[in-house]
Amino acid sequence: MNSLWLVIGSIVIFSIAYVTYGAWLAKQWGVDPARKTPAHTKGDGVDYVPAKAPVLLGHHFASIAGAGPIVGPIQAAIFGWVPVMLWIVIGGIFFGGVQDFSSLFASVRHDGKSIGEIIEANMGRRGKKLFAVFAWLTLLLVVAAFTNIVANTFVSVPEAASASVLFIILAIVFGFAVYRRGVPLGVGSIIGVALLFACIILGNIYPLVLSKNTWIALLMVYIFLASVTPVWILLQPRDYLNSFLLYAMIIGAIIGLVVYRPTVELAAFTGFTVNGQYLFPLLFVTVACGAISGFHALVGSGTSAKQIDNEADARIIGYGGMLIECVLAVVAIITAAYLTKDKLGELLKAGGPVNVFSDGIGVFMAQFGIPYTAGKSFVALAVSAFALTSLDTATRLARFIFQEFFENPAKETQSILTNRYVSTIITVLLGGWLAVGGYAKIWPIFGSANQLLAALALIAVAVWLKNTGRNYSMFTIPMTFMFIVTMSALILLTKANIAAKNPVLVVFPILLLILAVILAFEAFRILGSKNPAKPKVKA
Repeated sequence: MNSLWLVIGSIVIFSIAYVTYGAWLAKQWGVDPARKTPAHTKGDGVDYVPAKAPVLLGHHFASIAGAGPIVGPIQAAIFGWVPVMLWIVIGGIFFGGVQDFSSLFASVRHDGKSIGEIIEANMGRRGKKLFAVFAWLTLLLVVAAFTNIVANTFVSVPEAASASVLFIILAIVFGFAVYRRGVPLGVGSIIGVALLFACIILGNIYPLVLSKNTWIALLMVYIFLASVTPVWILLQPRDYLNSFLLYAMIIGAIIGLVVYRPTVELAAFTGFTVNGQYLFPLLFVTVACGAISGFHALVGSGTSAKQIDNEADARIIGYGGMLIECVLAVVAIITAAYLTKDKLGELLKAGGPVNVFSDGIGVFMAQFGIPYTAGKSFVALAVSAFALTSLDTATRLARFIFQEFFENPAKETQSILTNRYVSTIITVLLGGWLAVGGYAKIWPIFGSANQLLAALALIAVAVWLKNTGRNYSMFTIPMTFMFIVTMSALILLTKANIAAKNPVLVVFPILLLILAVILAFEAFRILGSKNPAKPKVKA
């Protein structure tokens, strides 16, 4: 089969879904372009800062993309390319897109607060506390996993390290120019993107070589600063500029596929059990961000909802952003599917899924004149940039959730734990401690916890929609399926860690299981009730 049809067909399907299903969801939920958003009603110049749709889409997309939609589909390719493709398309349209769009919109209607606050307003304070603990523990795993990914990339590709440092400096200058000096976004974007690629060139000329432990320490300092500074200084501009790297990478890959048109060599389906791993539930956990991700719900209800300028933008940012990520996931599975089984094994052994992806895109772009080595280095740099974006966004989200957990609206004086510097330090130190444990050990728990978080986010928004008299039928199958999938995966993971005698990695899944079961039980009780509770926040 010609792999070009896979990418073209998926883009057509995603486009139709955005125009039809995305519009239907917006109508069902009552998206109102005339209603003021929290970015305007609660603007503080630090976290609540209105951003134009292209800028916010850049931040949101760069934050949710990370390495997940690349690593996940390639790892799941052991079951064959057909199951992976089907889950990316079906999951992205009816599961991930619905979760991302609804989480963002629900947060906008709750003053830009996190999913935990939405749970409190519709399920009670105990539910909020339980979810906050669950989400914060999951974000610690995100910080640990992505710290390892970025540090390993910087060690193996020192050119990416120096370019990333230059990106940060460029972002700060861009932020000041656009937000404080009135430089038009279009002009600033053209200059910024040109300088962005200049950073890549300089990075290749002056690679920054440091040890992994040194990079971990420096990353801890960086994410602390990124978490506490106003979003317009670093978060918005860096993510916006970085998104152009991702767009360029996807466009370059698609053009290369149009020219190259490689044949799919990987088996379409290899079986329900491969090397002792079961297609159910592992396929749906492993593909992760390529189809649905709980981390997306935290981004949408954590940083994006505080910056959205108009409710109408929620559709392109939430639903559209997820579908663009699905296209990236499709490209990722093609970089594995066009290879023979032996060649895929060699690349995986040499550098893991990112190496497979970088090699494939390098080959595709070489078809229209981009040198293979330059193309592969560019892709490696882009992946590290997105992982770094996800890392600092995760830290900021963990800070929000930590603060919300200890906030008491009834008291005039709040606990020191609500201070953004204190909450960030605690998060960074614990995340760094887990990071030392290694990416390979942390990733399996992150995948399962992340998908269970998606199930809980879907349940939380469904409860809010029911309480406000809106249609929530589109959540019934996704939330039930994801809950069953992730509970099954966590049970298998716990069993494996008990056999391997990994006490820390046993405690984490068990704790997450307990928290999730309690929350799900309460939510399903409310959804099954004939008398919906009256929400504390205006619908």
